[in-house]
Amino acid sequence: MPARLQCIVLDCPEPVVLAGFYQALLGGEVDRPDPRWRVDEDFATLHLDGLVLGFQRVPDHRPPQWPDPAHPQQFHLDFEVDDMRVTHHLVLIHGGRLLDPDPDGRGWRVYADPAGHPFCLLGDY
Repeated sequence: MPARLQCIVLDCPEPVVLAGFYQALLGGEVDRPDPRWRVDEDFATLHLDGLVLGFQRVPDHRPPQWPDPAHPQQFHLDFEVDDMRVTHHLVLIHGGRLLDPDPDGRGWRVYADPAGHPFCLLGDY
């Protein structure tokens, strides 16, 4: 194995705000001391069980415009949830937006986090 995934980093305008959003959704610890990263107003981390999400300030951040291919998402995160209704409200309370309510019953809904990154919640509702 030549490499190991250490961290997934998302560009955003406000790193601590976005770290707090994902902490509300996933749990974990924001900016836990870790010698691998220097956390400050330009970079925040969220430590989960064996995974770290990083949030990096980009002054002129331009979020994807899902589903507009002229402003592609480039990647997105999928989260399996036990209770779609409860998690839906949690996302909205913490600044997320619903982009696609899944009127066709595919089994997932598309949201945007506070910085505009699309992500999906998968589960029964």
